[in-house]
Amino acid sequence: MPVERTENRGADELHRYYEVYETIGSGGFAKVKLGRHIATGEKVAIKIMNKKDLGDDLPRVKVEIEAMKNLSHQHVCRLYQVIETSTQIFMVLEYCPGGELFDYIIAKDRLSEEETRVFFRQIVSAMAYVHSQGYAHRDLKPENLLIDEDHNLKLIDFGLCAKPKGGLGYELMTCCGSPAYAAPELIQGKAYIGSEADVWSMGVLLFALLCGYLPFDDDNCMVLYRKIMRGNYDNPRWLSPGSILILNQMMQVDPKRRLSVRQLLDHPWVVKDYNSPVEWHSRQPLGHIDEDSITEMAVNMKRSRESTTALVKEWRYDHTTATYLLLLSKKQRGKPVRLHPEPAVCEDSCSPLDILHFSEDEDAVIVGSLDLSSEYIDDCPWISVTQQGFRGQPDGLTNNKNVVCEIWDGYGFCCVFCSKKDRDQEQTSENKENIVVQEKEVEIFALPLPRTPASSKKNARHNKNVLTTPNQNANAINSKPNAVTPKGKKNLLVIQQMIERLNQTMCFHRSRSLDMAGTGDSGKKKRGGKMFGSLERGLDKVITMLTPSKRRGLRDGPRKIKAQYNVTLTSQTNPDQVLNQILSILPEKNVDFTQKGYTLKCQTCGDFGKVTMAFELEVCMLQRPEVVGVRRQRLKGDAWVYKHLVEDILSTSSI
Repeated sequence: MPVERTENRGADELHRYYEVYETIGSGGFAKVKLGRHIATGEKVAIKIMNKKDLGDDLPRVKVEIEAMKNLSHQHVCRLYQVIETSTQIFMVLEYCPGGELFDYIIAKDRLSEEETRVFFRQIVSAMAYVHSQGYAHRDLKPENLLIDEDHNLKLIDFGLCAKPKGGLGYELMTCCGSPAYAAPELIQGKAYIGSEADVWSMGVLLFALLCGYLPFDDDNCMVLYRKIMRGNYDNPRWLSPGSILILNQMMQVDPKRRLSVRQLLDHPWVVKDYNSPVEWHSRQPLGHIDEDSITEMAVNMKRSRESTTALVKEWRYDHTTATYLLLLSKKQRGKPVRLHPEPAVCEDSCSPLDILHFSEDEDAVIVGSLDLSSEYIDDCPWISVTQQGFRGQPDGLTNNKNVVCEIWDGYGFCCVFCSKKDRDQEQTSENKENIVVQEKEVEIFALPLPRTPASSKKNARHNKNVLTTPNQNANAINSKPNAVTPKGKKNLLVIQQMIERLNQTMCFHRSRSLDMAGTGDSGKKKRGGKMFGSLERGLDKVITMLTPSKRRGLRDGPRKIKAQYNVTLTSQTNPDQVLNQILSILPEKNVDFTQKGYTLKCQTCGDFGKVTMAFELEVCMLQRPEVVGVRRQRLKGDAWVYKHLVEDILSTSSI
């Protein structure tokens, strides 16, 4: 099979079941994007990896996928689905909006003993379960623990894990993991027991939580290794006797004198204030099948419960597995176990979706109909949107007179017919300054429509001529003839023709909503309102997107976000002043950077030009309190070196 066709199939499958949004994390060989599972409405994290870029790390990804398929625990990040092509791997994972535990430590400087105990009990629970399944993690550190929406920890990154064929008592030889968390026996090159090495790493992690820094640290690796092999470290004065004792018992140089995870479950320091050992068993083991979730899937798929159960029990980690696990997650959080109806697709109107491409310098945002929280607001509307909310015809229909386009209307995709002539007008070379188009036959771009009218008040501030009735649609454009350049007139002609063809659709849905008002329940009434508002706001976004006069190359100001663990608060209210102060300091710290608006992509290089550290600093405005903040994000390099460097930059900037 041709590579290109295989690539398209992978991206097509992803976008068939998920709405994909902006990048929320990135690393050396992967990007993580926020997504939403269409059928359940649940947010997910989508990890996108290019096999060519992975190189020698590809086996590590395979190991991680295999391990996560076999693990199901309340404190282990859940894998929902894997999509693999000849060139790419997509991993659909549990979304943890709280970010890394590492950022939480930085924000708090250090944690209290009480809060540390809450987190550490969860870490012990996760590790006891992982070990019970025969795995050693071998890369335990704050960067590999995420905080979910309920402020609970989720263990991630099983790329270095090992599952010895002879069981956990079987000795391993591979030296791996982060040096600062590595056990002495690994550094010495001796054979070691994976579970014992994990306990040492847990001790280092516990010290970092209680103290805000590492017990063994040095810029010189050889000096660091000598410190670890001696096992000597200084206890700060604020540590309680109980904390000092458990740390000493976990960070024993001799692994046979070290505490085991089983001993940690009911250790006096761990059970203090709880009066009960740590519960480590999985609340939802993979063998358990939830009847409510199966019933909902069976109804939605029009299958029997027996055949649906058999399908789920195959655990293929395809869309069926993802749907079941996400329904189960909804039930556990007290949400209704319901699936949205699948989008109504007109005959042969869907085309294969373009493969997702990304590079180090490009964060291609794929906007969907998710009502994003304000920390994800991006004020720059000039994004080419082809994947979500609007579909064009397949290649086989490129010569047809009419093109079938689909726009999400709140119930499903409603069909809009656009003549090929209209499309040709949009593709003229004069339109290049408005939208980046592809060389092949191009679908008409349209921004996807929000499912709820929650943001209508905000939109009303910027767009006074919000489309309210079908008869007003054309007037909303014609009333401002001077608002566009001559080069944009053809775009507006396309919009007008689209609006005219949508009038009947909108009137139909309005009447349907009115018909439902007397017969349906309150939920149906609300749904009809959401649909109609979505159509109107969507058309308004199309006008904004295709009108040259509204184009803005850069944001008018910094992004507005909520306070997060990776945001440093300043005492200033002028973002430009904060940005200039940081810009003046970076050269002094030998930090190279590129600037894009209020975001600085920074990096440091070694003696031979190799990038040793990469991170982002973004000047932003916080909503509450209304002050300037600096968002920090580590992209590459040692986490604690990054911490010291960023703290040095921000303190020297006097912000």
